[in-house]
Amino acid sequence: MPLTARLATLFARCADEPGALLLDSCDDPAGEYDFIFRQPERLITDTSQWPQQLAQALAQIPAYDGPDQLPFQGGLAGAFSYDAGRALEVLPEIATDDIPLPDLAIGVYTQALMQRRSDGTTWLLAPQDQIDALSAFWLADTDAVAVVFKLTSEWRSNLSAEDYAERFQAIQNYLLAGDCYQINLAQRFSADFSGDPWQAYLRLRERNNAPFSAFMRLADGAIMSHSPERFLAVDPLGKVETKPIKGTRPRHADPRRDQQLALELAASEKDRAENVMIVDLLRNDLSRLCLPGSVQVPKLFAVETYPAVHHLVSTVTGQLADAGQATELLAACFPGGSITGAPKIRAMEIIEELEPHRRSFYCGSLGYFSQHGQADTNIAIRTLVAAQNKIYCWAGGGIVADSQCADEYQETLDKVARILPVLAEQNA
Repeated sequence: MPLTARLATLFARCADEPGALLLDSCDDPAGEYDFIFRQPERLITDTSQWPQQLAQALAQIPAYDGPDQLPFQGGLAGAFSYDAGRALEVLPEIATDDIPLPDLAIGVYTQALMQRRSDGTTWLLAPQDQIDALSAFWLADTDAVAVVFKLTSEWRSNLSAEDYAERFQAIQNYLLAGDCYQINLAQRFSADFSGDPWQAYLRLRERNNAPFSAFMRLADGAIMSHSPERFLAVDPLGKVETKPIKGTRPRHADPRRDQQLALELAASEKDRAENVMIVDLLRNDLSRLCLPGSVQVPKLFAVETYPAVHHLVSTVTGQLADAGQATELLAACFPGGSITGAPKIRAMEIIEELEPHRRSFYCGSLGYFSQHGQADTNIAIRTLVAAQNKIYCWAGGGIVADSQCADEYQETLDKVARILPVLAEQNA
């Protein structure tokens, strides 16, 4: 299609439609494609046996007749909440579930707009009888009306510094007792708002520029993800990649000090130990469906820099035994080990005990699954949820035996340093 506008601009035309989804690489040079999905054939929200539902829905997608190189050729896209994991494992029910959104929002899409970032070339995927109408929709010279977003209260956390310290000590007791060797603890911030969450997403996009960003409109709310972390990418031949993040330092305005912080992170024995714990967990998860001996770690402890923080990132790869099992792989690895701790199930039990509220879509995943086997998903960190004129944002980190409470608490604040203040700038 002869479109020149970026998809983040075009998405405004459908941003108010339930089921509309933008997968947004922002300005990341490694990002190959951006995507807009809209008007799903149906939306899967039932979490019971969702892995089987997704595999069945993918198998029923109409046959594709188009360019072989396109990453999406009809299939599934959407969001998995952290608590979608309850369909996979038996977990206690302790934390308050107070956000009135489904735990699963996966659309069956036969239309999508795809844009190759390197040259701006754009393709429209759609049933043949809808091509003309949809082309006219995207090519029309139309400006969407922006509805201003603003907070109408201050941000509030569900954990005071004292509350966090109590939970930190409880985690240390569990670590000492041998229950786990790493546990992720998060606090949740919330505020009241008026206006359109899409405008909040755009404001945060300018400041965060995260390579695995996404916005999804739900019938009763919205999800805004500014994630730097890939969960699982699968190519049509079944090659798998995951890039866990574990290890963080804040950015600094002084370039010399900023570089020192990055070097400090790269050399930190504690952060490297935390990272390798999660790498080992993910190697194990991938091995459940990958060929024996195919799981490798081509990059270990790479420092990646983002607007708010430096992160320690590793890369784990593998080869699926069956190239058509991308949704099954997600289920085998869900939720991502980098946001639970290890061993995973015991860490999730402790998280449920210590965090006052459920995580909703934070620490879940957003992404797509094409019928020809290609898939890509994020870990939904730096992710906000809006529902009933309240907006929620979380920040957490992995705690190990030699963690320091003050440092871990500050790390949670560093991670939202380009989120909470940005949305408070026009606070009423």
